[in-house]
Order: sequence, then structure tokens, then C-alpha cells
Amino acid sequence: MLDDIINRLKLPFRKEKELYLSLRDVLGFYPNHIELYRQALMHKSAGRREKGKPVNNERLEFLGDAILGAVVGDVVFHRFEGKREGFLTNTRSKIVQRETLNQLAQEMGVTKLIQSKEHSLSHNNYMGGNAFEALVGAIYLDKGYDTCMKFMKKRILDRLINLDKVAYKEVNFKSKLIEWSQKNKILLEFRQTENFRDKEGSPVFGFQVYLEGLSAGNGKGYSKKEGHQKAAKATLELLRKDSKFLDSIFAAKGDRTKMEEQPVGNVPTLEPEVSTDVAPAADSRQASQRPPKKEGRGSKVADKPAVDTPPIDEFDLSDITATPQELTKEDVIAAAEAAAFSEGDGKSDAV
Repeated sequence: MLDDIINRLKLPFRKEKELYLSLRDVLGFYPNHIELYRQALMHKSAGRREKGKPVNNERLEFLGDAILGAVVGDVVFHRFEGKREGFLTNTRSKIVQRETLNQLAQEMGVTKLIQSKEHSLSHNNYMGGNAFEALVGAIYLDKGYDTCMKFMKKRILDRLINLDKVAYKEVNFKSKLIEWSQKNKILLEFRQTENFRDKEGSPVFGFQVYLEGLSAGNGKGYSKKEGHQKAAKATLELLRKDSKFLDSIFAAKGDRTKMEEQPVGNVPTLEPEVSTDVAPAADSRQASQRPPKKEGRGSKVADKPAVDTPPIDEFDLSDITATPQELTKEDVIAAAEAAAFSEGDGKSDAV
């Protein structure tokens, strides 16, 4: 309090009177080291170099990001007793995300104090949110951690942010859409449709959501993350409002799963294919599977085809030769008796 009174008395003699008054309205106190806050409000596009080192707000932004996370984490931890770690982390991330900080900088008048080139003065670069973090870093170096805590509680959380509303409000639309698609086994795809620069030279990214190949919501943003979020939000709104579109998605899913479940076909055979131009002989396959025939005496010829082959006699007459001369009557009788004697012996043996 005493510092504020002393600084107020010195204001008429300071060249930075206007900046002091503006910071007093934004922060709720007078700075001790005005150069820290001037640097926090200097974008790199308007920065300069001193002794070979760049002078802009990037280093203070880095410091402020860490301090802001600690301060908000402290507040959330004590505000929501008994809540799990995931809930606390999600709540903190909603407050310190670039979109929230950008909106705070706009409402508090921080964006009007930023020094930047004219073509860079656009909300899409998140210069306001970055400058807000840099201001938190400047407060920490100038006044300490306790002042940072008071600033966030009195100027931000008590006046500009409804902590309970933020904590229980779901803002990650892309995460919700992914969770829904995975639960219902729906194919989800984000396709980039546009990438251009606006009148101020800032990049713009456009995305289209496809569910089972059907076009759903689309969105544009000054970053890919923002484009994804807007496209996901539009898709969720479409799913809630248009029941016919929802039915068409599940119908497309049904068609896809049916195609995936159809059999691939019969397994191909390992045997060589037979040409269909000439019909094969009826017994060609059987002939190819027979073992080779043995040569020599006693070999069988019953498997050969009967075409042009004479029938085989029951008895073999090849050992009978013609007699060299005509037999006499006595010889014929002797041969007949010998034959009769031999047949009789054979029958008696058989019996």
C-alpha cells in the first residue's frame, strides 16, 4: 500500500505516466520496475536488440506460463477438495489455455497496450494470451509469488472467471468426439480442406470431419488445434440435432462390417491346372499314378487296354514241338500207357 502511494506521488514527474496508469487499471497496483512490464507488452515483431540480445516478451512469457500454472493449480487444489487428479488437471488446463488467456487479455484491456507491428495485431496469433503470461512473469519478478496469487484471485478468478462453471464445462470437443467414435466403433477422420492467410497475413486452417466416409461438421481456426475443435464441435451438434444423419452413419458402418466379414474365397489348389481346350483321356490321371511296369519273364499284361490285343489261351502251347518223324503203333501205345500211369499217380497223391 505504501509503495502505491509513493508511486502515485511520483507519477507527474515520470515519462511513463500513461503506462503506469494503464497498468494500475489492469493489475490493480502500481509497478515498481516499469521496464519489466514494458518488455512484457513488447511482441517480438516490434522487439529490438540490446548488446546483441533480443528484447521482447518471449522470456517473460516462458516464466509467466510456469508461475500461472502453479498459481492456478494452487487455487484449484484448495477450491475442489476431494476431487481426483484428472479433474484438477482438466480444470487448470481450461483456465490457462491460450483461448481463455486471450479472452482475458481482451476484456482487461491488455491487448491495447501491446507494442507490435500493424500487420501482426490480430487475435489469431494469441498475442493477448502471450502478453498476459508475460505480465504474470513481470509481476513475479517485480512483486513476488504472493502478489501473483492475489492478482489471480482478486482480478481474475473473483471477477472475470466463474471457476465452478469452467470446471464442470466440457470444452474439449475433439476428445468427446473421439471417445464417442471409439465407443461405437465408428471410423473418424479429420481432413484438412483449407490453408490460407487472411487479410492481416495470419494463417487459417480449415478441417472437415468424416464419419464412416460421410462428411460431417467443419471448422476454421487460426491454428490446427482450433480448427479441429471447431470441426468437432460442429459434428457433435449435427449428431445431436439430425437423427437421420446419425442413422446413415450406422448404416454405413453396417455395410462396411458386412464387407469385412465376407469370406475371401476357396483356398487355391497346389496341383497344376488342366487346360480346358482339349478334354483329357478318361484314364489319363489313373495312368499317371500307376507304378512303372516291370520288364522280363512273368510280367503281367492284364492292365493294358484290350484294343488290338488277341485273347490269351488258358494253356501255354509254346513247349510243344513237332515230332521229327511219324510214330509207330507201338510207340503211340507206349506213350498212352505212360501218360495214363502218370495221371493215376497224380490223383492218388491228391486223395
